[in-house]
Amino acid sequence: MGAPVLIICAVALVAFVSGSGPDWLPLLAVGPALAAAIAGPWRVLRVGVLAVALAAVLGAYKGTPGDKLAIGLAALTAVTLASGLGAAVRTRRERVLAAVRSVAEAAQHALLLPVPETVGPFQVAVRYSAAAAEARIGGDLYALVPTPYGVRLIVGDVRGKGLPAVSTAALVLGVFREAAYDEPDLLDVVDRIERSLARNLGPDDFVTAVVVGHPRPGRMEVVNCGHAQPLLLRGGDVVAVESSGPVPPLGLRALAGEEPVLQVLPFSEGDQLLLYTDGVVEARDHGRRFYPLEERVTRHLTDDPARTLAALHDDLLDHVGGRLHDDAALLLLRSTSSAAPVTELPVPALTGGMRGTRAG
Repeated sequence: MGAPVLIICAVALVAFVSGSGPDWLPLLAVGPALAAAIAGPWRVLRVGVLAVALAAVLGAYKGTPGDKLAIGLAALTAVTLASGLGAAVRTRRERVLAAVRSVAEAAQHALLLPVPETVGPFQVAVRYSAAAAEARIGGDLYALVPTPYGVRLIVGDVRGKGLPAVSTAALVLGVFREAAYDEPDLLDVVDRIERSLARNLGPDDFVTAVVVGHPRPGRMEVVNCGHAQPLLLRGGDVVAVESSGPVPPLGLRALAGEEPVLQVLPFSEGDQLLLYTDGVVEARDHGRRFYPLEERVTRHLTDDPARTLAALHDDLLDHVGGRLHDDAALLLLRSTSSAAPVTELPVPALTGGMRGTRAG
C-alpha cells in the first residue's frame, strides 16, 4: 500500500508547486490503478478516495474551472471503482488458486514421504524440488521398495503438471509396488505398469521411467523406458547407462512396437547409482546452458549419498539462479558392505549400452 500512496502524494506535491497544476491531476489515477494489483478492494477504494480528495482540494486551490474539475474528479472516481472491482476479482481468483494448490500439494505430499536412509544393502538419499511455478506440483515420481526378489525402485516423470499428473503418478506407483512384489522378472513389472497405463491414459499421455532391481549381491538390473540415463558412479568414473535400443515411454508401447530391454550391471561395494528426472539436466542458467550433471556430480561425490545430493542440489540452484522452472528429483543409491536383511517400508513415496567419463 505504501507505493500507491507515495505516488499520489508525489503527484499532488508536483501539482501544488507547478504553475500548470491542474494538468497533473489525471496522474493521481495511477495510485488506485497500482493498488489494484497489490491490495484488496477496500484498500483500493481508500487510495481512490484519497486521490479524489486531493484532486478536489488542489483543483479548488488552483482555481480550476468547474467543468474541467468535475470531469477530472469523475474520471478519478471511475478509475477507482474499476480498480476496486479488478482487485475484488483478483483476490477471489487468488483464494481459489490457493485452495486448489493446497489440495494438490496435500495430495502429492501424501505420496511424497521420506525414503529410509538405509534399505537392505543400500544407503539411500532423495532430493525433490518443485518448480517455482503457479501449479507448484508436477508428475515427477519415485519409489523404492524391498521385495522377495530384492530391492526394486522406480524414478519417472509424467507428461504434464497439476492434479492430472499427480493422479497418473499415483497410478504408476500403485501398480509398481504391487507388481514388484508379485513378479519375479523385472520386465514383467514393467509390463504390468504398461498395461495399466494403456487402459487409463489418454492418447497423448505417457510416463518416462527407469525401473531398477537388485536381485542379488553384485548385480543390478535396469529397464529404461524413454527416461534420462542413470549414472553409475564407480571410483572416479561416471558411467552413463545408455539404453541398448530405442524404447518408448510407458503408455506408448502399442504405438511404437518396441519392447523394453533388461540391462545387467555389475554393482559391488562402494558403487553408486544416480537416477534423476529431466528437470535436472534440462535446467538452464542465464546463458541458456543446460546443467552439466555428469561433470558436476564428480565434484560433489562422497561416500554419503545424503551429503552428495545436498551439495548437488545446491549447485543446481546456483546454476539456475535460485529458481527451477520444472520439477527436479534426484535419487542416489550406494552399495554398502553390510548385507542387511530387507524389511518392509511403511508407506509408498511420490514425487516425476554405457558411456563413461573420467572425473577431473
